[in-house]
Amino acid sequence: MIDAHAIIHPNARLAADVHVGPWTVIGENVEIGEGTWIGPHVVINGPTKIGKNNKIFQFASVGEVPQDKKYNDESTWLEIGDNNVIRECCTINRGTIQGGGVTKVGNNNLFMAYVHIAHDCIVHNHTVFANGASLAGHVVVNDYAIFSGFTGAHQYCRIGAYSFIAKGALIVKDVPPYVLVAGIEKPAAHGLNVEGLRRHDFRHETVVALRKAYKIIYRSGLLIKDILEQLNDIAVDHPEVKLLKEFLETSERGIIR
Repeated sequence: MIDAHAIIHPNARLAADVHVGPWTVIGENVEIGEGTWIGPHVVINGPTKIGKNNKIFQFASVGEVPQDKKYNDESTWLEIGDNNVIRECCTINRGTIQGGGVTKVGNNNLFMAYVHIAHDCIVHNHTVFANGASLAGHVVVNDYAIFSGFTGAHQYCRIGAYSFIAKGALIVKDVPPYVLVAGIEKPAAHGLNVEGLRRHDFRHETVVALRKAYKIIYRSGLLIKDILEQLNDIAVDHPEVKLLKEFLETSERGIIR
């Protein structure tokens, strides 16, 4: 399962059935779980832990040191879960001491070619990053979020669950759950991610409640504290609205408008 031209550090720990292609380099303190396939010309440095059944394509750089001037050769980590696809030329960096020491990627994510995940990011589960999408440091991306091609997120932004970011948008504030963001020069909210909600079988009553919540947030002209009060009654019967309300309550950068 390991090509004769691969270079693997003796301290790396690979499950017995891991496939490693030619001219791939795997460094010290790397752990790779069962069923993972690694193509040719991949570089994986540690400390990095990669779970089961991942696919990592050629020329990807995984677990390299963070691109941060504060980094001073400390021992920081990258953790990747199960069933992720990491396509050609992706870069996923380890964390920094200042950011908690670890970059985390969950399960069942798709990173298309040339995606960059910077230090201290947390990417949860079932996300999609199209070609050229990039995260700066300390970004949090929640379940089922989608980044279209050549999009980006500024440091410390949070991207809510089931949100959709259209092509070329550069995110500088938090994106609430379920919201569609579009615009290259000045990205803004453009309604709910209705197609995403449909694909994930959200009930009609839930979509109606989310539409009502969206109008309160974006069209009422109210301050956040007043918006939160109005969302309370809807959130009682709809946990999806409760998630949206909690996201607003904990936003430190403010939400994209």
